[in-house]
Amino acid sequence: MKLIPLVAAWCSTSAIAWSIPLPNQALLRESAVADRYLIELGPGETRWIEEDEKWDLRRKGVNFMDITHTPDLGSLNMKTLSKKSTVVFPKKPAYNDSLAPLLKDLKKENMHKNLEKFSSFYTRYYKSSYGAESSAWLLAKVNETIRKSGADQYGANVKHFEHPWGQNSVIATIPGKSNKTVIIGAHQDSINLLFPSLFRAPGADDDGSGSVTILEALRVLLKSEAIIKGNASNTIEFQWYSAEEGGLLGSQAIFSAYEKEGRDVKAMLQQDMTGYTHGTIAAGKPESVGVITDFVNAALTDFIKEVITEYCTIPYVLTKCGYACSDHASASKAGYPSAFVIESDFGYSDQKIHTTEDKLEYLDFDHMLQHARMTLGLVYELAFANFD
Repeated sequence: MKLIPLVAAWCSTSAIAWSIPLPNQALLRESAVADRYLIELGPGETRWIEEDEKWDLRRKGVNFMDITHTPDLGSLNMKTLSKKSTVVFPKKPAYNDSLAPLLKDLKKENMHKNLEKFSSFYTRYYKSSYGAESSAWLLAKVNETIRKSGADQYGANVKHFEHPWGQNSVIATIPGKSNKTVIIGAHQDSINLLFPSLFRAPGADDDGSGSVTILEALRVLLKSEAIIKGNASNTIEFQWYSAEEGGLLGSQAIFSAYEKEGRDVKAMLQQDMTGYTHGTIAAGKPESVGVITDFVNAALTDFIKEVITEYCTIPYVLTKCGYACSDHASASKAGYPSAFVIESDFGYSDQKIHTTEDKLEYLDFDHMLQHARMTLGLVYELAFANFD
């Protein structure tokens, strides 16, 4: 950013008063010359902007996709969409007996321990050295989870999906009997919108909470012998996206590649912010799981509501978040059925995100456990679903 030298000088004289720790110089990786980016604010609504304008839009609560390097996302599938049959999802959950013992093994203590580590990085900003380090830690943690389960002996694996900005996305794959694929996603990066390159961004809720929620669901899913041995009807992927805060960059890159490869993605669920309940409780509303209803696949969303009713002990609430509010938008644009579940009604969601105060201490791990139950229930049900 053009303001970095000025900001750095200001920070050196003001950090003590503000009690803000200064990062090492490896964090300052942005170019001093502002680049231009093509963003999409809504279907077909595009604009060229500079880097500082990106963060100004985010500070104002404006969502967008940075399509500079993926302007054709969805164009291939759009040509064949009319020839494809609509994905039909189950009407009701059907695997309660198989899931009951697995659900009991979900541990909020695991999520707490993992999030304590994940939010301890100075920031997980996608252009920073810390963002690369946190991604490496996540890759190792997922790899350890797979190895401990023994699933690697049957072809399960995890790898980085590499990006040019430094922080890589992480993709874990559990092969099934077919290449039809069910994806569970969360974004791993964090940001402090005051000055992304300078200030701490713990990102405990946004989206550390979603990242460790799906990690715990993966751990318990791999307790299933049928899943481990590849006896599920469909392939399963867990994905942790880089650079969501920069305009859904990591997920766009992945789904652009999948579209070009002709990947058969039947469903994608995004978990972005799963741990904050204070806003809901303060408003006198019942604790609930927020089910996004705009810019999502209606049929998949309807099945998710059934899964929440079956496998969670709290209800769902229907809510909206606008265009491109998380990585499910990249899957949707690529022509794949996607859905998004969040911690509450969007209006009561965490307001500490994108600041130094997005900390673990403000989160409700019992609530995160409900999201883990929903995630585990959904992925298991769809792993064995008949999509023919």
